[in-house]
Amino acid sequence: MSRAALLVLADGRFPAGGHAHSGGAEAAVKAGRITDAATLEEFCRGRLHTTGLVAASFAAAAVLGIPARELDAAADARTPSPALRTAARRLGRQLVRAARATWPSPELDALAQEFPKGAHQPVVLGLTARAAGLEPLDAAHCALYESVSGPATATVRLLSLDPFDATGVLARLAPELDRVADRAVEAARRALTEGTDALPAASAPLLEIGAQAHAAWPVRLFAS
Repeated sequence: MSRAALLVLADGRFPAGGHAHSGGAEAAVKAGRITDAATLEEFCRGRLHTTGLVAASFAAAAVLGIPARELDAAADARTPSPALRTAARRLGRQLVRAARATWPSPELDALAQEFPKGAHQPVVLGLTARAAGLEPLDAAHCALYESVSGPATATVRLLSLDPFDATGVLARLAPELDRVADRAVEAARRALTEGTDALPAASAPLLEIGAQAHAAWPVRLFAS
């Protein structure tokens, strides 16, 4: 296992397309739910314990070897919003391109063939982590960090929020992120024997509703 590989994968400059997505922050800003660092922290905490937990558990499960097709179908079932399903697959397609160039792997080649339009991003993230020699907990941490760093970065642009304040939000959430990562890996290990129904299905209805509304906007800064 390489800590350096984890840094490469979690780096916001890794060309996986995440910079174009706000994680629901753009819709939340317009709705007045994010107005400053305090409300950004509340928003990110909500993501961490819902969509973040789900994504982390799926990424960890992929590292453990649960078949991608099973995980992708289970991820679809946990994503009611068509807009979010589309975004997840686009991000998955971009990630698999970057991953195959960075950590060539027969598993990633097979995934690209099986899902030409993209598998759900957390599933791809897990297989990427596996190709990079990382552990399930590493993949969970990466997924969770993405779930909160995306909105934090987007809010700097959307609200002209001080980057120091946005980074402070991420630092304050770090202990919770560690605890959620442990929960995600525990669920992934249960799924090895109990099937994908053992994976979390935590919901965030406002994110789903906001994503559908956001997709219809004529002008937007972020893709989702």
